[in-house]
Amino acid sequence: MQSTTIRRAVARDAQRLTSLIQQSSAYQGRYASIISGYRVTADYLARHRVFVAVGASDQILGFYSLVLEPPELDLAFVADDAQGLGIGRQLIGHMVGQAGEAGLTNVRVVAHPPAEKFYRRMGAKRVGTIAPSPPKVAWERPELEFAIPVGSQAVTAAH
Repeated sequence: MQSTTIRRAVARDAQRLTSLIQQSSAYQGRYASIISGYRVTADYLARHRVFVAVGASDQILGFYSLVLEPPELDLAFVADDAQGLGIGRQLIGHMVGQAGEAGLTNVRVVAHPPAEKFYRRMGAKRVGTIAPSPPKVAWERPELEFAIPVGSQAVTAAH
């Protein structure tokens, strides 16, 4: 198994994160409209807690974005070729730690429908459903919430 480190995203990562989103097979077909034209910008990276999981040669394996106000997991992606390696689990664990360090008690997730099972396995509880908002989002999305344990701290993963 390759070594993975989680680090803060920097401006030079913006284009690579945009590419990771645009190439995600989870957002092809009926779900393509939600990411159509979406770009991660240097400004976005500066405003939010965005962390990347990197492998050998600084290859980006996945990332997440934690918005503090209101508390929400805004983005979470794992590269298609890194699926099944535990990267998502590492990123969510790190996010929970970051949320704890920020003093948050919960983090909302409006999930991509196929990702709901993953978030639930990671400990999120379903709290509702978000109605479609055509034309970009023509389907219901599960609304979940992570309860953040008191005293949670971020862990830098190196496996």
